[in-house]
Amino acid sequence: MPPSYPVSFSVDYPERELNRLTTFFRIFTVIPIAIVAALLPGAELAGSAQSNGAGFSGAIAGGSLVVLPIVLMLLFRKKYPRWWYDWNLEMMRFANRIGVYLALMDDRMPSTDEQQAVHLDFAYPDAERLERGLPLVKWLLAIPHYIALFFLYIGVFFAVIGAWFAILFTGRYPRGIFKFVEGTLRWHNRVVGYAFTLVTDDYPPFRLSP
Repeated sequence: MPPSYPVSFSVDYPERELNRLTTFFRIFTVIPIAIVAALLPGAELAGSAQSNGAGFSGAIAGGSLVVLPIVLMLLFRKKYPRWWYDWNLEMMRFANRIGVYLALMDDRMPSTDEQQAVHLDFAYPDAERLERGLPLVKWLLAIPHYIALFFLYIGVFFAVIGAWFAILFTGRYPRGIFKFVEGTLRWHNRVVGYAFTLVTDDYPPFRLSP
């Protein structure tokens, strides 16, 4: 088994029939929680990043992650304020619940605070163990991942369309498609944890599996 990465992510597979009606209208049923997310601080920054198509719009949708202040604190003070860690972790969890709902992997309206079927976690980093200057270049070192995620998300787009038809006819999300979408989101969150929330210096692996 490959070693586990410091950023962990998983989605519970729904062992039940999913709601066909809300699945059919998912692009509309997501609107209420999307409005809530859009009102969070920094939502305009998230919208700008999404339009740039960098591949991590799902992780910062509805509000901005604290990134540049952490870079400066690590660079000059070797500190990672705990409340910035808490904000980034909860923001990523919330955004991923919305992403999972939009990808039809769960038919429950995303909660603002409960985990539901989405499990994302990373430990509070020991700033003394993080390389002082590495946060300045992590976004650049992650470029190969941006390229890989670009193509993976094209696959996810068509995979979710296939899942949409499958749910409408059978009520079930095909397990193979589910694992592929889950794996892409896992890869995405590892890159965000490395290059943007800066919680680890371990370079993300090129794999979909845990």
